[in-house]
Amino acid sequence: MAQRELTPFGVAAHFYECPRWHAGRWWVSDMRGGTVYSLSEDGEPRVELRIEDRPSGLGFAPDGAMLVVSMEERELLRVRGGKIEQAIELAHLTGETRGFINDMAVSAGGHAYIGFDADYQLYPRDAGLGAVIHVTPDGEASVAATGLAFPNGMVFSPDNKRLIVHETFAPQVTAYDIAADGSLGRGEVWASLETKRDEREDRSIPLNHEFTSLDGCGIDAEGCLWSADVASGCLRIAEGGAILDAIFLPDGLLAMACWLGGKDGHTLMICAADNNFEGRETRLGSQLFTTRVDVGAG
Repeated sequence: MAQRELTPFGVAAHFYECPRWHAGRWWVSDMRGGTVYSLSEDGEPRVELRIEDRPSGLGFAPDGAMLVVSMEERELLRVRGGKIEQAIELAHLTGETRGFINDMAVSAGGHAYIGFDADYQLYPRDAGLGAVIHVTPDGEASVAATGLAFPNGMVFSPDNKRLIVHETFAPQVTAYDIAADGSLGRGEVWASLETKRDEREDRSIPLNHEFTSLDGCGIDAEGCLWSADVASGCLRIAEGGAILDAIFLPDGLLAMACWLGGKDGHTLMICAADNNFEGRETRLGSQLFTTRVDVGAG
């Protein structure tokens, strides 16, 4: 398998996460820089929002408003023209468990699904304290799924009938049927990447056999995930767990998230960060890369 050419894109930031393609531009959160950017196809950045908190998951309402996760405040921000129109408070839904809200998927109808992650420095990684919060287009919020091990990247299946969620500390991918009212059914394992139980016949694409850590993801038209595995790179995963392709970053860089977009949907945007997790608020250790893939966006 030949390594694809990776092209640096845009400018360096503190910690890029949650890339999206919308309205002919790339959108991305600088989580540690308190800023949401959009970038033209030639990489020219434009500031879309600045907040005191850490921005994370991004999405867009049917009326064009930008939706932004405010992580530690545990709010969903509705933004227009760079100004916050509404802040939907979600902290009451997480009870006494300490943590933050993180990545998000927003349906074409305006239903938002947001991952709540328990603080893994306080609780066991496999405690299953993570949850998915559902916010309706009218702003009504409720807990839609529980028992997850650090829910992270999430996307919709190409037919929009399932929500597919990375569980970083399982590590596995879990899928939920979506009801007509936006509520979620019972979760089922979509794929497992537990390296200790790696039973793949073809191991030409290596996994890191110390740990697999699934972060942000995108989905293609064949229903396969492009998953940022912090330990290994970006993996193309089929339902059931087969790893069909992989993209590896230059030495010293970790893959934090990825998304499919561009005018023809065949550009994979990758958020990379250096492997020094100290002082991210004060230095520019994160970079965007693009590469071309055969199967376009779902």
